[in-house]
Amino acid sequence: MGKEKIVLIDGHSILNRAFYGIPDLTNGEGLHTNAVYGFLNIMLRILEQENAQYLAVAFDLHAPTFRHKIYSAYKGTRHPMPEELREQVPLMQEMLRAMRVPLMMLEGYEADDLIGTVSLQMEQKGLDVTIISGDRDLLQLASDTTLVRIPKTKRGVTEVEDYRTQDVIDRYQVTPSGIIELKALMGDASDNIPGIPGVGEKTAAKIIAAYGTIENAHAHADEIKPNKARESLLAHYDMAQLSKTLATINRHSPFELDLESARLGNLFTKEALALCRRLEFKNLLARFENSAEETGRTEVPVYETAGTEEEALRLLAGAATGTAAGIHVLRAGERGKVLGAAAAFEGTEPIFIRNGEGSAAISEQRLSQILRGIGEKTQVLCAIDLKSQLDILGEERPERYFDAAVAAYLLNPLKSQYTYDDISKDHLGRLLPAAEELIGKKPEALETLMDTEEGFRKAVRFACLCAQTALESRGTLIEKLRETDMLRLFEEIEMPLVFTLYEMEKAGITVRGDELREYGERLSGQISVLEEKIYEEAGERFNINSPRQLGSILFEKMHLPYGKKTKTGYSTAADVLEKLSEEYPFVSDILEYRQLTKLKSTYADGLSAFIEADGRIHGKFNQMVTATGRISSADPNLQNIPVRTQLGRELRRVFVPGEGCVFVDADYSQIELRVLASMSGDQNLIDAYRQAKDIHAITASQVFHIPLDQITAVERRNAKAVNFGIVYGISSFGLSNGLSISRKEAQEYIRKYFETYPGIRRFLDDAVSSAKEKGYSVTMFGRRRPVPELFSSNFMQRSFGERVAMNSPIQGTAADIIKIAMVRVSKRLREEGLSSRLVLQVHDELLIEARVDEQERVEAILREEMTGAASLAVALEIDMHSGKNWYEAH
Repeated sequence: MGKEKIVLIDGHSILNRAFYGIPDLTNGEGLHTNAVYGFLNIMLRILEQENAQYLAVAFDLHAPTFRHKIYSAYKGTRHPMPEELREQVPLMQEMLRAMRVPLMMLEGYEADDLIGTVSLQMEQKGLDVTIISGDRDLLQLASDTTLVRIPKTKRGVTEVEDYRTQDVIDRYQVTPSGIIELKALMGDASDNIPGIPGVGEKTAAKIIAAYGTIENAHAHADEIKPNKARESLLAHYDMAQLSKTLATINRHSPFELDLESARLGNLFTKEALALCRRLEFKNLLARFENSAEETGRTEVPVYETAGTEEEALRLLAGAATGTAAGIHVLRAGERGKVLGAAAAFEGTEPIFIRNGEGSAAISEQRLSQILRGIGEKTQVLCAIDLKSQLDILGEERPERYFDAAVAAYLLNPLKSQYTYDDISKDHLGRLLPAAEELIGKKPEALETLMDTEEGFRKAVRFACLCAQTALESRGTLIEKLRETDMLRLFEEIEMPLVFTLYEMEKAGITVRGDELREYGERLSGQISVLEEKIYEEAGERFNINSPRQLGSILFEKMHLPYGKKTKTGYSTAADVLEKLSEEYPFVSDILEYRQLTKLKSTYADGLSAFIEADGRIHGKFNQMVTATGRISSADPNLQNIPVRTQLGRELRRVFVPGEGCVFVDADYSQIELRVLASMSGDQNLIDAYRQAKDIHAITASQVFHIPLDQITAVERRNAKAVNFGIVYGISSFGLSNGLSISRKEAQEYIRKYFETYPGIRRFLDDAVSSAKEKGYSVTMFGRRRPVPELFSSNFMQRSFGERVAMNSPIQGTAADIIKIAMVRVSKRLREEGLSSRLVLQVHDELLIEARVDEQERVEAILREEMTGAASLAVALEIDMHSGKNWYEAH
């Protein structure tokens, strides 16, 4: 049998490294979790590599240590720990205790003292030792039996440097004990070891390699070269001695580890699983899969299932009681094959009805009829992500449905997802296994998973938990919506919108594939011509798509100004190139090349993959993604079709209405500025809208005190930039960049603007102070947007939070208005028995595929419902056009 091994982890060091190496994460409670998440990933990866039998983690206690006191005597100070990291230390310790990992802590001693002491004890007991730390001071502990491993993060990837005795010598030209001497001379800013001035790593290594210790070096100071190092050592020898004391790890502290308590057992305990769920570490949950403590075969409940219609009706007859039911349609992927459905009822266990093939099996059509029958017998049918299930549940009578995910989204729009386990944890206080634990990360593989008995039971449990959570959370969610004054928003806007978006996805929009291919070929030709032109201007062929090669051409070969050198080369970001493009046509060609290749790859080629058998693209519209309430588009993102350039706009020609139809496009005119005028109550802006159509010219006239008929195009453009910029909390820096003017001029523009419209200044200031007081901003319709950034210790984050607090009420209200218009337009089209249908929404624009003989009526409905969607202090206005393709209609 080989030697046993213990892993010792420097807790604060690795937690600190994880904190700065992983983007900020928060859970539903608002707790920062990135450091804990990163620590666990590093620890588990190391344990997989080490094959160790023991594990312990060392932490500093808050009491001042011996070394703290020494350094403080020399007016030293340790950098304060960020609050977002500080709050994660007890979380990390709680997680380790839950995993039954012993914590090494002792008042008056630092973590590295305890690691030094325990590593020596373990060596003496004949164990191999592995130390994990980001602190290079611990390299002094390296030996032939102690391995020091230092994780390093490069470009988001963690690599580990390994050091035994020879590795230290190879890297630093000194033995492990020489690391102490090295630090005494060169210092270590990360660990507040001052060192002596003017001596870097190379010089320090040469001195210690020659003389062994700082004492010996000081005794032979007259021999030391260079002169600067000799003079520094003589002048600052007391600081070198202090630094040596600070760098020396105490290997004889009064601490002894109970080795048996450190024996590695099953880390994936129920307590650790519960904490993982609370912290929302879903990517770690799969590691609990093989834990006998959590996933023994008896852990997965056996639900009643039906595979025939007779069995299904019998189970439903015994269970279908109460005023509400929960439903979840189980399918292989978002729009994949239906595999069955779970139904949950008040006071009874959920049941599962399996879809299948064969004479006795339940067909998809019959399953749909059974589920719709459940809806007929209850007052409310509850689901999570209802829209994705409406093809089976039926889209009639939206008032009879409740979507728990939409309700949870309104209550906290900052979360990235609203799954059954999140809803259960956040609103029922109950921890459930995540979908990843039961069915993995690929729902499209569900059909294969269900071929095994265990896989089938897990899939059934997943579906039943979805249905049960939807049902049981309804009362709590409704009460919370009522308490936050968002119940009306939920019932009158968001729930009806579920059905409107479903109808839009089902309808889709026709795309002419042949014209799309021709468009792509045209782009390819233009790209080829432009490539040759760029090569000719550069005087050589190079990879235009390579920032490094392009930077070299621009700033080293052509010596253009504004070159910003980074670690990976010169920056060729859009803002840098746009600044150059005004003076250098070559750079304009580069920008045009980027635009053409983007159009080719993302749209000309990318859109083709989404055209279905009916010749239409059935994209996805999301109402639970943005924090402001705006609808987003995906698979593909049709809201991102370019409009700023002529070639980008040309792409809209391939989107056409169906046979016998025409496109009618209606776009709100300056909706956010109109919302701002109304919400701020600024009489000058309200009067400006009531006086004339050109709000930007009027603003320029009032701000610059110039008669309206004398306003120049430049003055109007500047006023327009301020008008729209105010909505987004624009700064003088942002305005100066946008208008290519000095920051002082931009500040003056903004000052004059607020003098002209004082109500807007008051409104924006009040919006920030209100958000600071309440923790959220609110729209005209009661939608709340939490603004946690306002309470960050980071100045940039707080500034961002202030901009969010200013613009969220405006953007959110505009989003609410377009949603109201969509719901009303769609409802009117149905109620009046028209065949025309809403097929697309892009920000403030609605696109209707209208039958030619219904066009006049459709235009009247659009005008009535869009302008009447909200009652503002200024009128809502729309621009409306029609055409035989989207380009002509816009």
